[in-house]
Amino acid sequence: MTLALQATSAVRTLALRARIAGAVVAAWMTVALTWPLWLWTDPQSTDIVLPFSSPSSSHVLGTDALGRDVLARMIAGASETLLVAPLATLLALVVGGFAGLLAGYRGGWLDALVSRVIDGILAFPAIVIVVVVVVVAAVGTSRTTTIVVIGLLFAPYVARTVRAATLVQREREYVAAARLVGHSTLSVALRQLLPNVAPVLVVEGTVRLGYAVFAEATLSFLGLGLTPPSPDWGVTISEGRENLGIAPWTVLAPAAAIASVVVSINLFADALERRADA
Repeated sequence: MTLALQATSAVRTLALRARIAGAVVAAWMTVALTWPLWLWTDPQSTDIVLPFSSPSSSHVLGTDALGRDVLARMIAGASETLLVAPLATLLALVVGGFAGLLAGYRGGWLDALVSRVIDGILAFPAIVIVVVVVVVAAVGTSRTTTIVVIGLLFAPYVARTVRAATLVQREREYVAAARLVGHSTLSVALRQLLPNVAPVLVVEGTVRLGYAVFAEATLSFLGLGLTPPSPDWGVTISEGRENLGIAPWTVLAPAAAIASVVVSINLFADALERRADA
């Protein structure tokens, strides 16, 4: 009885965490989509009379070096981060999911090729990061470049997960039945296998979304993603770091926003993963 009660309590706690995490992410997504309709001030509006104004009733989170309202920029910055990260995650799911499905189903030389590429990339993460930095620097910074770079960087992780799930599913009777009636490889992969590996893909996508938010902010912080005067959270942290000692709120506010989103997404992903394994 005690074990049953403990298990029930654990499930309820997990469900509560998932609901809270989902609510936080949903709130940020709502802010990202709707802030132009209700934001009380222009996040780019400067006031040279009020640089580094400490938090007050008129500026709840203070102002930055140019007198811009930190809270307004944090709110507006959500639209940048929460546009790039989901699109990059979607790209990773499409590219990695398709590669993992075909490799896991076909096997043979295709599976060997995809597996070697995945192993090679994942075995040298530091080198991959250096290559990403070089590519971004060479191509030039833009929203599209950031989406493509992050998407392709995470695609091998998605491919590995989907391939493993596909290897299990391809031995099921419904796959053999589809082969017998003459379905093509692409048809079996997309119409038969994909719906059955979708739960794994959803969990993997949720996990990658959290990493994508952090990756986008990191690239922008390094000057390899979005650039000033964008209110992007990574850009805002980069701009405020030199004055951290005299105006910590310029860095802490966007850092707290990133942390709240990443932690919430990871908690939600953990709940999805445990539910999928149950």
